[in-house]
Amino acid sequence: MASGAAWRFAARQMPLRLSVGAFFLNSGLSKRGADQATAEGLQEFAATTYPFLGKLGAQQFARLLSAGEIAIAAALLVPVVPAAIAGAAVTAFSAGTLGLYFGTPGMRQEGSLRPTEQGTVLAKDVWMLGIGISLIIDGMSEHR
Repeated sequence: MASGAAWRFAARQMPLRLSVGAFFLNSGLSKRGADQATAEGLQEFAATTYPFLGKLGAQQFARLLSAGEIAIAAALLVPVVPAAIAGAAVTAFSAGTLGLYFGTPGMRQEGSLRPTEQGTVLAKDVWMLGIGISLIIDGMSEHR
C-alpha cells in the first residue's frame, strides 16, 4: 500500500518535475560552453545584485551556473530524488533569480512590483518559486 501511495505522489508531481527539469537542463547545457563575452555578461548581471559573484572569474561563474542548473535538472528528472529535496533546489534558485529582479535597477516599473519589458524575463521566474514550494509541501506530506 505504501508503494502505491508513493506512486500516486510521483505521478502527481511528474508534470511539474518534467517541465521544470527540462527547462533547467536546457538552460544549463546552453551555458556549458559559454564564450568569454557571454560568461562576462552573465557574471556582470548577477554581480550587480550579488557583488560576491564578481570575485569569481567569468568562465568559472558560467561553469558553476551551468553545473548548478544541470544538478537541479537531475534532481527533478531522477524519480528517486525526494520531492522536498528537488523542490528546495528549485526554490533556492528561483529565490536567487527573483532577488535579481528586485535588486537590479530597471527591472521593475517605478514604485511598483510590475516588471518593465526588461524585467519580465526574471519576474516570470515566480512560477518556479511556486513549483518549488509545491514540491516541498508535497514531499513533506508524503512522510506524514
